[in-house]
Amino acid sequence: MVVAISAVSSQTGTTTGPVALSGRDPQVDAGRLVAEMVPPPRFDAVRFGTYLPDPAQPSQAAAVRGLEGFAATITGPSAGRRRSWFRREAEPARRPDGVYLDGGYGVGKTHLLASLWHATPAPREQKAFGTFVELTNLVGALGFQRAVEALRGHHLVCIDEFELDDPGDTVLVSTLLGKLADAGVRLAATSNTLPGKLGEGRFAATDFMREIQSLSARFLCLRVDGEDYRHRGLPEAPAPYTDEQVTAVAHRTPGAALDDFPALAAHIATVHPSRYGALCDGVEAVFLRGVHPVTDQAAALRLVVLADRLYDREIPVMASGAPFDRLFTEEMLTGGYRKKYFRAVSRLTALARDAKRLSA
Repeated sequence: MVVAISAVSSQTGTTTGPVALSGRDPQVDAGRLVAEMVPPPRFDAVRFGTYLPDPAQPSQAAAVRGLEGFAATITGPSAGRRRSWFRREAEPARRPDGVYLDGGYGVGKTHLLASLWHATPAPREQKAFGTFVELTNLVGALGFQRAVEALRGHHLVCIDEFELDDPGDTVLVSTLLGKLADAGVRLAATSNTLPGKLGEGRFAATDFMREIQSLSARFLCLRVDGEDYRHRGLPEAPAPYTDEQVTAVAHRTPGAALDDFPALAAHIATVHPSRYGALCDGVEAVFLRGVHPVTDQAAALRLVVLADRLYDREIPVMASGAPFDRLFTEEMLTGGYRKKYFRAVSRLTALARDAKRLSA
């Protein structure tokens, strides 16, 4: 259960103004983690039919067809071919236990993964969707064996942003997926590669499969090429506002959270990234004063996770200070985690565009 935290008047019980994310310390009941593993609000309504393949990128339409075919074969972990005692039946072609989407940021992999979740003919409680971080948190909260038991009755488990940059967590989750596949659970994943170490493009898929050695032959790899859809034909990110503008708009916006960027960056270091979603509960818009470039890599990676949770929940962000394309240093944008940082800049820029309506 999430502990609700807001700024309220002790006399009237009404909200007195913007809350501060830096003043929140959400707690999440581990028992609800599995039930809450569903696509985030941004992807509630997505379907294969709402994905618009780029005609210049044939792999996108091919990925949709591949996933539609995969969804049609999902019949549940206990389903199997009935054995005939009277005649020999031909062995059917082996179906893939899992599908892996390989591609850059902003090409719609999460849209496709959520569409697969929605298209799978199973009750909500028998299919799971979560990020790699959320899955590792589930294992940490329940313990490995309990996590296996909690998921082994599912028809489908989707893992978004499978990370290759933490060998320990990668092996842990890979082992978990192996146990689930052995139980008949179908799997789907997208990756968040460490290109400085693993290389670009199809090499990411190869290394992902190497990390889950026992599963590699079971996975169908679908390449999704393309440019970041969030910037196709859209205007440049809006210029930052002044501190005064951010403060004024925050105070007239229902459900606003207002923070000084340095305070928020320091606070999230004390909150486990798995709770960043709960940190945003009840928040309709985020306002940040004094955004500045981050030079510490650990702090930068925490901001990447926070940006993901804000984007999932479609929470607009209005900020003063440095523009979001200067949030990370040049060294970070050319280093091993560059795909993470480019994704965060892309998503924050989209949320900054969404915030323009708040100042109207």
